[in-house]
Amino acid sequence: KYGVTLRTLRFYEDKGLLNPQRDGSTRLYTRRDKARLKLILLGRKVGFSLRDVKQMMDLYDPTGSNTKQLRLTLDKSEKQLARLRKQRALIDDAINELSNSMAAVRQMLSERSAAQASVAG
Repeated sequence: KYGVTLRTLRFYEDKGLLNPQRDGSTRLYTRRDKARLKLILLGRKVGFSLRDVKQMMDLYDPTGSNTKQLRLTLDKSEKQLARLRKQRALIDDAINELSNSMAAVRQMLSERSAAQASVAG
């Protein structure tokens, strides 16, 4: 359902991100565990480190006063968004440079093919 391997789940457990109940050797994942897994996967998708994800989740307050968690999440999200935008700009530049380079190579090939055709003909 979540597209993660058992090894990944165990890794998240080892890092303290998930703490399923156990019935013998069987792990029982509660709704809370599943919600935490969704947050972990979302955090990883947008580029947060597991340490960042854990830090944000550890501030969760079941009484409903999640002000610290919300502030930390917003702060980390703003910083990550800035990093992603910078990466996108670098990627856009690389794409443009590669496209220009490919166009130049195509032009050279075209010119050489035309020159060879005129010599042969």
